[in-house]
Amino acid sequence: MLLLVVPLLLFLLITWQVLADGPLLDLDARLSEALVRPDRASELLSDLGNVEVAVPVLALALAVTAWRLRARGVDRWWLPPAAGAAAMLLVPVLVAPLKAWTDRPGTPAVPPATGYFPSGHTATAVVAYGAATLLLLRLLGSPAVRRGLIALCALLILGASYGLVRRGYHWPLDVAASWCLGAVLLAGVVLVSRSSRRTSAGTPSRRSGPS
Repeated sequence: MLLLVVPLLLFLLITWQVLADGPLLDLDARLSEALVRPDRASELLSDLGNVEVAVPVLALALAVTAWRLRARGVDRWWLPPAAGAAAMLLVPVLVAPLKAWTDRPGTPAVPPATGYFPSGHTATAVVAYGAATLLLLRLLGSPAVRRGLIALCALLILGASYGLVRRGYHWPLDVAASWCLGAVLLAGVVLVSRSSRRTSAGTPSRRSGPS
């Protein structure tokens, strides 16, 4: 439950600071000013959070997971992939109204506008790459490969996050809030996956007989 409660509380704290124009926003502005240096590299890194880049990665992981679990004769093999897909679908459902509600202006590096909190690109990267990693981990037996997959996931998320701040597309707190929001959604994927394992271990499979 800590995977769910801690990021949720942090998200609420950051959101409250944004709405109340709290002291964290002063630190946020100073950090942004120190980090923003728009260049081609930051533009490319920020693209890792694009739907066109991140979602196909998740879609491939969903397909592989569903195929492998079904081939193993796992009961409710569709549940973990469905949880991953649902988490991704919830990103725009949650982010869009939050942007409208908080109505936060962008950094000086972007044209005057509002609706930058939280970062949709960061949330997309966290959920797409994170859910893909969580689903594929249960299919891998080699510890070295598992560690490599986790490291790759972290690099993709951190790369997208750094690019968004470095390019000036988002304030650091926009990105941090989306880390928390994404962690809450990924916690749901973990809980559903654990439920699936308990079910498949305790329920006779139609494909393979009693387990």
